[in-house]
Order: sequence, then C-alpha cells, then structure tokens
Amino acid sequence: MKYVLAPSVKLMEDKILLFISDFKTSGKLFGDGKRNIIKLFELEGITMNIKSFKIPNLINKIAYRYFRKSKARRSFEYATLLLEKEIGTPQPLAYLENYNWIGLKDSYYASEHLECNLTYRELVEIPDYPDHENILRQFTRFSYSLHQKGIEFKDHSPGNTLIKKSAEGQYDFFLVDLNRMNFHEEMSFELRMKNLCRLTPVKEMVEVMSNEYAKVSGESEDLIFETLWKYTADFQERFHRKKRLKKKLKFWK
Repeated sequence: MKYVLAPSVKLMEDKILLFISDFKTSGKLFGDGKRNIIKLFELEGITMNIKSFKIPNLINKIAYRYFRKSKARRSFEYATLLLEKEIGTPQPLAYLENYNWIGLKDSYYASEHLECNLTYRELVEIPDYPDHENILRQFTRFSYSLHQKGIEFKDHSPGNTLIKKSAEGQYDFFLVDLNRMNFHEEMSFELRMKNLCRLTPVKEMVEVMSNEYAKVSGESEDLIFETLWKYTADFQERFHRKKRLKKKLKFWK
C-alpha cells in the first residue's frame, strides 16, 4: 500500500485510512456509481469526497505500477498544481494505491466535497436556466484563463466543471475528474478550440462562447466560431458513431 496525505490532514491520517479500508461498507454513495464509485464521509467538520477508481484491466494493472502514475495519484497531483495556478478545484486531501503481485489492485482519491449550484451540463440541457448567458460567458472567460496558463483539461466536458454562485451575477468554477490533463508553455489556437469542442452540441451556445472568447483573446470571432463549430461537429459525429457501434455490438442485451 502507498498513500500520500495533504499537510492539512496529516493529523487525521488514521481516520482517513479507516474510511478507505471500510469504503465498501461505509460512507454515503454520491452519484450513480456506474464507473467509479464516489462516497462521502464526515471528517472533523469537513465533508470528504472519496473516489474509488474502477479496477484496471491486466495491462493497466502492470502499467500503473511500473510505467504510469495511477489515476488517483494524477488527480491529487493535478489538483495541487491547479490550486498553485489559482484555478478552482476541490481541495485535494489524499490518495492511496493498493498493490498485489501483478500490479495496481485499486486506488482512491480523497478531496474536500464541494456543494455547487450547477454544472455546465445544466446550461446545455436547460436553455432557459436563470442567468444562462451570463454564466456561459463567465465560463468562457474561465476556459480562456486555463488556456492562457497552458492547462489542457482533456476531460473538459459538460459534467466536469462545477459552478457555484459567489455573488449576485458572479460565479466561480471548479474542475473535477482531473486525471487527464496536459500542461504546456503555450497552447496553439487549434488546441484551444479542440479543448472546447466536447462541451455542447448547441450551435447558439457555441456562438455565444465564440463571441466572448473573441472579446478576451482578441482573435477573430468568425474564425473562432468556424473553427470551434467544425471541431464540435467532428466530435459529435465520432461520439454518435461510437454509440451506434456499441449498440450493434450489444444487440443481444
């Protein structure tokens, strides 16, 4: 077993390790648990969010032991780096990896649980969500700040940005599901647009985002929209093609 704790919870080491060892039988389930299982635990006045990652296949068991960092470790390290760069994410508290003779057996990432008002997904699914355009424009400026700091959030998708109202008309944004990120000295225009293409299939939203991104970046609004809409359409085509293929492969179910 290997684990690392944030300095802020060093004195609570025994309790955190107990939560993880009893993970299957304790804690409050959060979310649907279809892929990774997330549970909530109370720790000295803090609600702790612990994610148990899906048990890796044989190849990844070996890879995560000898060649790659585990998803839990990457989540912890990336969260720490994001906070250093003044990008919102729930406070990282710990990660733990269990090994057997083959390789990585299971892994856990613990962070402070954040109550939010919505995610980006609500903006996609509820067109008349209160203050919709204002939130979308602020989210676009948040995404621009990521790009300016060289942060390529590879899972920049609808459910992975938590949005919290901080004051009247003002919102804060927090990234979650952090294990797939790249950090660059500088991001090209094409890479920036590709990074935004998974967020929404709604053309009107892409138009608003293009307008706001043009305001903060100084790039041509027409160029931003044409490029972003092309990447969005390409992504949607790949996404639906993959869904159709999965449906055919599972026709007997």
